[in-house]
Amino acid sequence: MNDSRADAGGLLREVARLYTRAQRVEADCCSTTPTQCHVLTELGRSGPLPMNELGQRLLLEKSWVSRAVDGLVALALVNKRANPDDARSWIVALTPAGKRRVNDLNATLDRHAQALLYPLGERERESVHRALLLLLKALRQDKSATCCLPPSRRPKKPRPNHADVA
Repeated sequence: MNDSRADAGGLLREVARLYTRAQRVEADCCSTTPTQCHVLTELGRSGPLPMNELGQRLLLEKSWVSRAVDGLVALALVNKRANPDDARSWIVALTPAGKRRVNDLNATLDRHAQALLYPLGERERESVHRALLLLLKALRQDKSATCCLPPSRRPKKPRPNHADVA
């Protein structure tokens, strides 16, 4: 008999791999390079960021981030301005065109997710939704998933409930 706990890792990796591939095909990576697409979506989620923090969040080296941002500046999708807190760095932000591109991308990906789940029955879709919320909660508490966020954005560790401590 298969132990579902032992299969969970492989199952989750396979779901993530196939879903990511399908989303990339659907989005055509927003007519940019994959790295530029990651930059756009991160800025869409977080708002303006210093370039070094953007690189940390995306787990990319400084040179990759710099090239991606420069390409997006040339496409008028992001702008760079001097960081008032650090004269050696830049703040990167979406332009209005960049915001439209991210909104269009998110709408495309949302339609794809809805189409993917549509063949499931309503109860199955609700089950998937609940499972995804549980997985999201677990990931937000996982150090590996939140390691690249600045301390102010990391989830707070739950305080032990003294009634639960024996």
